[in-house]
Amino acid sequence: MSHIGKCFCGAVELEVTGSPEAMGYCHCGSCRSWSGGPVNAFSLWKPENVRITVGADHVGTFQKTALSQRQYCTKCGGHLMTNHPPLGLIDVFTATIPTLAFAPRVHVNYAATVLPMRDGLPKLKDFPAEFGGSGEAIAE
Repeated sequence: MSHIGKCFCGAVELEVTGSPEAMGYCHCGSCRSWSGGPVNAFSLWKPENVRITVGADHVGTFQKTALSQRQYCTKCGGHLMTNHPPLGLIDVFTATIPTLAFAPRVHVNYAATVLPMRDGLPKLKDFPAEFGGSGEAIAE
């Protein structure tokens, strides 16, 4: 299975294949600031399952921390994905791939939330232990 995504203006197209490794919501300040919203919906993919198919020359990268290389279209500023080298995963913003059936399973960095969500999903203080976090859950 594959999904095609585009930036805001359509100059950059990407393709994801297979299934994401995880889907959920991130509440950290960086994701909120970058996305312009109170929470970021993520889908994490193995790098070999993500590729730019059109407009690679329009992809810019901004790296604020060692954890994240945020990629965007240099024509329209539309956000595309965030490469997480230490995790070996790429977060393709779910809004970028509209045909993906978003099925969130977890909230990460919930200790920093500004939008409490009562949806029955696990809410982690930071990241799962396998990603270097505490794995500590926060009660709703």
